[in-house]
Amino acid sequence: MQVAAGDPFSSAERFTLDEAIRKAEQLCRAEISVFVGKATGEPRRFATSLHNSLVAPARSVLIMVDPEARALEVVTGGYVRRTLTDGEVELAVITMQSAFAEGDLVGGLIRGIHFIADHARSPETLHAGE
Repeated sequence: MQVAAGDPFSSAERFTLDEAIRKAEQLCRAEISVFVGKATGEPRRFATSLHNSLVAPARSVLIMVDPEARALEVVTGGYVRRTLTDGEVELAVITMQSAFAEGDLVGGLIRGIHFIADHARSPETLHAGE
């Protein structure tokens, strides 16, 4: 998780977010990154740039939140898009925006992370004869 200058999270909130990310990554087998801070320039372009700088962008999801600009962007890599649809990403965004509107940045991020992980995981494969 990356936070720009002026970290809005307490150490307990940061721990909770890191734990949520770790569990989500185990569930969906994709990298999940969160950036909270000021987007430089147009938010979507900034989020895409951050996503492209990740170690494995194809297997990654980036959630970028600029609280001051009230901007929220989710960027997904090609591998992730095999199981996570644009509609599911939109629902995750709505889930996060609802919590943000109530002043719950951490709770919104956690709900969004869980939603994305639940929908980005590959379906279980059933084998003939089992």
